[in-house]
Amino acid sequence: MIIEIVLLSYFAYVALYTLIFSLAGLFYKKPPLVDVKRKNKFAVLIPAYKEDGVIVHVAQEALNQSYPHDRYEVVVIADSLQPETISKLKALPINTCEVSFEKSTKVKAMNEAMRRLGDDYDFVVILDADNVMEPNFLETMNNLHEQGFLAIQGRRAAKNEDTSLSYLDGLSEEINNHIYGRGGTALHLSAALKGSGMSFKYGILKDMLKQMASIGGFDRELELRLVNEGINVLYASNAIIYDEKVEQSNVFENQRKRWISSQYFYLKQYFLSGIINLFKGRITYFNSTVLRNIQLPRLINLGLITAVTFALFFLQRFITIPYETWFMTWVATVLGILLAIPKAYYGPRLVKSVFRLPSIFWKMFLLLFKLKGANKKFIHTPHSSPTQK
Repeated sequence: MIIEIVLLSYFAYVALYTLIFSLAGLFYKKPPLVDVKRKNKFAVLIPAYKEDGVIVHVAQEALNQSYPHDRYEVVVIADSLQPETISKLKALPINTCEVSFEKSTKVKAMNEAMRRLGDDYDFVVILDADNVMEPNFLETMNNLHEQGFLAIQGRRAAKNEDTSLSYLDGLSEEINNHIYGRGGTALHLSAALKGSGMSFKYGILKDMLKQMASIGGFDRELELRLVNEGINVLYASNAIIYDEKVEQSNVFENQRKRWISSQYFYLKQYFLSGIINLFKGRITYFNSTVLRNIQLPRLINLGLITAVTFALFFLQRFITIPYETWFMTWVATVLGILLAIPKAYYGPRLVKSVFRLPSIFWKMFLLLFKLKGANKKFIHTPHSSPTQK
């Protein structure tokens, strides 16, 4: 009886959270752009650790903004790049900031770059070394910042969907956009930061990064620090960047291992403060610290509730809680996910890709037992595709 209650309580919570945020995402309205005159100065930071295959192309693409060129500077933070790559970068009209650390992290790289840059900037955009901005990305960010928003998460869209794995990775990204971006913003909570495609008030980010020593998941810690200061992250679906999706299983596993590890690291670190702030009425902080992070990864949740619901169908005589309750929990979970899938993804390819989910679920489930020490070292996700969607 106790085991049933605990399991059902968890799965029901996940189902309700997903469904509520998915439904809220349907009522999301992209932030309107108004007539603004001021052209703020942006620093576009691109940390590049061993990213020789893509960084030159990304730097070139970053120069193709509709925003006035004298009002933004592309800063490639070159960590462990080859000499030939450095030479190509220095031939571009960008700032190539060479750094070297005994143990590299994004936080160290950005702290050093911002120290060298000084304070002659209004806002700062953070990209990954594979990201390509839409030509109006900075224009949109400037417009929103001028309306008073201090922290903005843009929409990350798939740059490549050539394989079934990259297609599913892109689909997962869009579901996250809907639930944690559109849904969170529609509910007047803080949208989740994603590590790239983000824009902040320059001074705020610089001060917060100085206080951070994150190895993995710096975006999670950054969001929690922002929310603690009363700064909600706005999700802007009209500020788009293209992000490379993983195509190889080993890269996918390493990436998810890093993400899961950082999620539970910060859950443990901020759990108590999240509970305390709940009693202070700070729902946004509680959501960012506890409600979102206490969940297992979505695919694992879906796989487990499906397996449990299927098994209990044959074991109804042995369970105390009516089977219909379990079935409705499964229905709510699936419905919440289906509502978050963009219409463009519905088609034969989605049906075909579903058959790969069991093997991916199993790999991710096994990762839960391999997390020890994962957040104590920098796990790099290599990129190789310079092609924009």
